[in-house]
Amino acid sequence: MSAPDGADHLGPRRFRPSLWMTLASLVTLAALITLGTWQWQRLEWKTALINRIETRLDADPVPLPPSIDDPEAWDYRPVSVTGTFLHDRELHLGPRTMQQPNGTNRTGVHVLTPLRRSDGQGTVLVDRGFVPDDLRDAVRRAEGQVPGEVTIRGIARTPDSPNWLQPENRPAENFWFWTDLPAMAVAAEVQELAPVVVQADNTPNPGGWPLGGRTVVNLPNNHLSYVITWYGLALTLVGVWIAASFRRLPLK
Repeated sequence: MSAPDGADHLGPRRFRPSLWMTLASLVTLAALITLGTWQWQRLEWKTALINRIETRLDADPVPLPPSIDDPEAWDYRPVSVTGTFLHDRELHLGPRTMQQPNGTNRTGVHVLTPLRRSDGQGTVLVDRGFVPDDLRDAVRRAEGQVPGEVTIRGIARTPDSPNWLQPENRPAENFWFWTDLPAMAVAAEVQELAPVVVQADNTPNPGGWPLGGRTVVNLPNNHLSYVITWYGLALTLVGVWIAASFRRLPLK
């Protein structure tokens, strides 16, 4: 069998990496390793965060302090607070959905009501839970507008920052896409709101609405798969560079 045309002018394969290919591979390899290392750090951070949240959620409720200097230290902590609801100043956070027993979703809003604390230490915003769109008007669920002093138990949450996809809040329409405590304090005509929102537990309200216990703990931890992906690509790149660097050079 004859050798391919021109093959008799080539020598055996030798390791002869190209300068430009090597430089490009090194830059790409550095980027892949950096991304993999960053995801590893994110994995450690997310794992610690999930463990901290789970530990906090398992704790017994404690009274919400009159002053909170470090809101993050109270995030996801079970708390209790006593006061009087200012029902005529409730705010609506939406849109929200609730899955029904038949598997379909019902759309609505969360009712956020200022609670004037009985200890005279200001006002805290309470997320009382979900109401469907047809009950957004408080007149249609008057039974749930509990008068007088109440003690609320729930989970303290620090408001999330809005992402770039979220629309602007519409205070004039009492429709809020995200929790903006300073603006909500102005809309509710209270001097100041505590830096956390208390998400009420699932204790039933008269008439059944709002429906509490809507705290969502959904912290996906996909960083390990990202670590494997980036480091895997880095190893693949090294393999491709090695394979491409074994070349048959022309015979002298």
